[in-house]
Amino acid sequence: MTQEENRIKNSAVYVNRELSWLKFNIRVLEEAEDEAVPLYERLKFVSIFSSNLDEFFMVRVGSLYDQSLIKQPVYENKTHMTAAEQIDAICDTVREILPRKDNAFSVIQAELSKCGIKHLNLTALTEEEYHYLRRYFESEILPLVSPQIIDKHHPFPFLKNKEIYVGVHIENKGESVKIGIVPASGMFKRVVYVPSTTEVKFVLAEDLICFFADRIFRNCKILDKTIFRITRNADVTVEEGLYDHDIDYRTIMTDVLKKRKKLAPVRLELYRSDNVRLMQYLCKKLGLAERSVFMTVTPLDLSFVYGLESHFSTELKEKLSFSPLVPQQSAQINPLEPMIPQIQRGDILLHYPYENIGDFIRLLEEAAADPEVVSVKITLYRVANDSKVINALIKAAENGKDVLVVVELRARFDEENNIDWSKQLEEAGCTVIYGLDEYKVHSKLLLITRRSHNKISYITQIGTGNYNEKTSKLYTDLSLLTANQDIGVDASVVFTNLSIGNKTEYVQNLLVAPLCLKSRIIEMIDGEIAEARSGHEAWIFLKMNSLSDKTLIDKLVEASKNGVKVEMFVRGICCMKAGIPGQTENIVVKSIVGRYLEHSRIYIFGVGARQKIYISSADFMTRNTERRVEVATPIFSPAAKEKIHQIVKILRADNVKARIQLPSGEYRRVTPKEGEQKVDSQIEFYRQAYRAAKSAKASLAGNGKAGKKRTSLLGKVKGLFIRK
Repeated sequence: MTQEENRIKNSAVYVNRELSWLKFNIRVLEEAEDEAVPLYERLKFVSIFSSNLDEFFMVRVGSLYDQSLIKQPVYENKTHMTAAEQIDAICDTVREILPRKDNAFSVIQAELSKCGIKHLNLTALTEEEYHYLRRYFESEILPLVSPQIIDKHHPFPFLKNKEIYVGVHIENKGESVKIGIVPASGMFKRVVYVPSTTEVKFVLAEDLICFFADRIFRNCKILDKTIFRITRNADVTVEEGLYDHDIDYRTIMTDVLKKRKKLAPVRLELYRSDNVRLMQYLCKKLGLAERSVFMTVTPLDLSFVYGLESHFSTELKEKLSFSPLVPQQSAQINPLEPMIPQIQRGDILLHYPYENIGDFIRLLEEAAADPEVVSVKITLYRVANDSKVINALIKAAENGKDVLVVVELRARFDEENNIDWSKQLEEAGCTVIYGLDEYKVHSKLLLITRRSHNKISYITQIGTGNYNEKTSKLYTDLSLLTANQDIGVDASVVFTNLSIGNKTEYVQNLLVAPLCLKSRIIEMIDGEIAEARSGHEAWIFLKMNSLSDKTLIDKLVEASKNGVKVEMFVRGICCMKAGIPGQTENIVVKSIVGRYLEHSRIYIFGVGARQKIYISSADFMTRNTERRVEVATPIFSPAAKEKIHQIVKILRADNVKARIQLPSGEYRRVTPKEGEQKVDSQIEFYRQAYRAAKSAKASLAGNGKAGKKRTSLLGKVKGLFIRK
């Protein structure tokens, strides 16, 4: 079969990964367009859309750019597009989307202006505003800029990734036209606020530099000027040379980060400009095709929007932002009792951001002080900048515990942070390792080993998200805390294998990529196919970030053909089309994009007594199932199972933030039917968390003994692990 025949055949079921991701980012943009979302939050969604697109070009388009340089074409395995074809399709799609982003930003900016939040137009300033900004420019910015002229004596400079520049055409006393470039960032503030007692008025530094360019290039005639930036390939391949054991892994990663800053350009953006001459000049110097040039009327970097809030009055914050929601104390946990005995009595399943990560931190802190704890082992992928998790691990090591930390130095864009943490952990006495050759360690796994009366026991935590206090308030994730000894034994095997550089080939209960996760999932899908063929009810529920693993897609298609009902919640990339007669007609795919980033992974196979439930760190992507160390854990506890069933029930009821995938591969919002109550699943989860926490608090306060002995008990909790 030819490539073209393959492409036609597969277009019915498969969606190209990169184009599917762009559809996801459109769903993010829809939140910016949604008038039901508070105005300032809509502005943040425009910023998220833009930063998502930045990373997409740096990583995904960067990778395709590298592939396009290979003489022998590389075909994507589902839609059989070449790298060059994918880049063309991406550029065409982005060019179609950008006007929507510009329009959304323009509409939001106009509405914010009515509320007194004004991004000033420099061509429409009052006289007072003009004089203030001119003085500010001359005193605060002009002394710090570093303009460059490009001619035969001054070569074209290296332009940094995502840095904003002002480019000018200048003519100097009748000489030929030259190009001038001014970096628009430096030791000066990017957002310049204009004094006002009643409004928040501001401009951006790059706009001031462009506006007052004649004060930089004095005695020159400025023919034209524009603001621009480039995006460079950041998909650094670090496999070669990484595993030379005579070289420190951290040193190699540090070198890689330096290299990342100098990789090939993949995109040029021009702000409010149709300057064809400058665009063509930059393309020539940067080696870019004109297809990779994008014009926009939105500021090139929208990260500044997050700082605006600090200038809002309390009244404005309430009017323009989401109502504050605070992670609650889990109703399963007594805050007056140590964590370990509570976990020993029964599994605890935490649901972030609705429930607080503080109880997990408390578990680590208690383990650090508990004389019966002999070791703490953990895999770290991303952590907060001021990490309580790291502090607890350091404290455990200082208290003489055997602390093993598997730090993934290749966590994209967190490498530098992880390098710093690994040094601090080592200095504190922790054993730090960097995982397996060629396999990122992406699992979220903690094992606390205790020795009591010469008996070894385990406390294990397995989660779907990172050990990060900041993202635990922004991402939806699940975290299982268990004293199940069989799971603890499996986790111990995983850590032993990581320590000696082996992949885990088999454990009894956990699913562990790369060798024994995907195969076990296929077995469970096959089990449902067999049930359906026998005339029994067969059901699969899957929630994840992305679906792109072709083997698993094909297995799900097979399940659908055999009558297995498959329900999927896939937030981002979905390389399969649902609802296609004879192929995926028994598959429903939905995506929820809302206030919080859907990040939890849930796998459910079967119904009734034979049902199996897992939570996992792994998406159904080849990189997760075959190229990373991932862990999925079964849920055994009836209470935890019921909690997941409730989560699934609420997700399925969402008719506010859910989108359903159509057979075309496009998405449309799920809307309430006539008379049907609106359900925003994320808000409903918070309502439930608030109700449960309130009920648990009332129950605790109503307990006579607990009420009378609260102070005494708190003292015991604090002193429980402080023994000589």
